[in-house]
Amino acid sequence: MLQENTTVDFSGYDEEQVRLMEEMCILVDQDDKAIGSVSKKTCHLMENISAGMLHRAFSVFLFNSRNELLLQQRASEKITFPDCFTNTCCSHPLAIPSELEEAGQMGVKRAAVRKLEHELGIKPEQVPLDKFQYLTRIHYVSPSDGQWGEHEIDYILFIKADVDLNVNPNEVKSVKYVSKKEMMHIIETAEETGTKLTPWFKLIDTNFLYKWWDQLDNLSACVDAKTIHRLL
Repeated sequence: MLQENTTVDFSGYDEEQVRLMEEMCILVDQDDKAIGSVSKKTCHLMENISAGMLHRAFSVFLFNSRNELLLQQRASEKITFPDCFTNTCCSHPLAIPSELEEAGQMGVKRAAVRKLEHELGIKPEQVPLDKFQYLTRIHYVSPSDGQWGEHEIDYILFIKADVDLNVNPNEVKSVKYVSKKEMMHIIETAEETGTKLTPWFKLIDTNFLYKWWDQLDNLSACVDAKTIHRLL
């Protein structure tokens, strides 16, 4: 397995995205037990992923009061899955005390608030921690290209809120709200239209999204807190 001090050639990549690769992610075992930390760079290298390195992540699905889902298109500057459409916000809790807290999924919820502001300019007061509904976890693996990829236990967080956006163009290329019918059409025509979708979003769409969407006002009935769904 590669060591933390592995040299990677970042020539041609965006300077800010390279800087973010030094953030420290939370390493976990197959049961989502925290076992250490490594840089975002290290845990996203396919050589390490192929050796079994696994980290914790989250995916936020934000709906407005019309029950429309906010989608984002990842910026071209992103190192993994550039230009792909995905759910509202996808990232990682960091290996810091406030985001390592597991009780009530508080760590991933704090990370979600941090990244919603960083990527989309959503102010924390518009997405308070107690408004997030944790639903379940998925375990998946997917290459982005020959060098980079994802291998994550991904916490799924839903929130319903009307928010103000101030998009960070280094993170997000475009955003749009979609109805359930519009989302289905995007998925059904993605190959025909050449629309690129992130692999985790496609897995969530295929396995869970619409039944959860139908229960937006009664999400507590959808919670499966103990299961880690192995979508490998």
